[in-house]
Amino acid sequence: MKAAVIEAPGKVTVTTVPDPTPGPREVVVDVSACGLCGTDLHILQGEFAPTLPIVPGHEFAGEVVGLGRDVTELSVGDRVAVDPSLYCHECRYCRLGHNNLCDRWQAIGVTVSGGAAEYAVAPVANCVRLPDHVDVQDAALIEPLSCAVRGYDVLNSRLGSHVLIYGSGTMGLMMLELAKRTGAVSVDVVDLNPERLATAEKLGCSKSALSADELDRPAGWDVVIDATGNAAAIQDGLERVAKAGTFLQFGVSDYATTATISPYRIYNQEITITGSMAVLHSYERAAELFAAGVLDPRVFISDRLPLDEYPQALERFAAGQGRKIVIVP
Repeated sequence: MKAAVIEAPGKVTVTTVPDPTPGPREVVVDVSACGLCGTDLHILQGEFAPTLPIVPGHEFAGEVVGLGRDVTELSVGDRVAVDPSLYCHECRYCRLGHNNLCDRWQAIGVTVSGGAAEYAVAPVANCVRLPDHVDVQDAALIEPLSCAVRGYDVLNSRLGSHVLIYGSGTMGLMMLELAKRTGAVSVDVVDLNPERLATAEKLGCSKSALSADELDRPAGWDVVIDATGNAAAIQDGLERVAKAGTFLQFGVSDYATTATISPYRIYNQEITITGSMAVLHSYERAAELFAAGVLDPRVFISDRLPLDEYPQALERFAAGQGRKIVIVP
């Protein structure tokens, strides 16, 4: 089969690899669509994946075309979205219910071969059957949405909060959509990309700006979310949290990224600083929200490109062009 392969840091090609074979409790998925994510750029930089080469792609959906011998829950022809998370279910964190912090954490498309290919293998337990009205090519959005749902689980948002989001890429826009539905009284968005800010405005943000200095909230925001991973945005966001407010580190930063905090201010103003890592008990809920229309794929997906253009798609994504870029094998 044809697949994109990150062979070494900075090197990605589209080549032929062996067709996948399912284990007893796995299925083979004919990939209909695979989304690109910031994690893919980190893998390309040599982070995350313990060994290269690897077939990336952790945001994907498709049709079941092969079944392991012990699979009874799905049938050939079923259309599914795939949760890429792979946990050991044995370590302390898994036993405590924090599977996303698993000591042996792995993920399809991050540490094992993923969906940037014609076919991919997934455990049957990771597959969510799609209702008939959901376009399987759009369902690649469910995985990033499940990360956003996990973010709001961490936030425990209260009704009437004022929210500030840094970044209006796919993840920032998803956080905007969820904030509107979790009782925020206002949701402001900051981004350096005017085109992306225009999308945030289209989706109904309260205010948009190139800098939080342009927004009139001197007392700060109850919830500040970084969806960029950018050091400057994070540092600025930490200074914008209101008393008793919460800062959520949602964007994925480079390993070397740092920010400075004031311990006295955290103590004196009872500020919470927290993070949200990937998916945890949120994928099925994201699939249901998606099926119910919480996101408009026509707004979120800006490009659908063939698998042969995967390297160019990564370049477009790295340059901040478009919104969600989806590969259609």
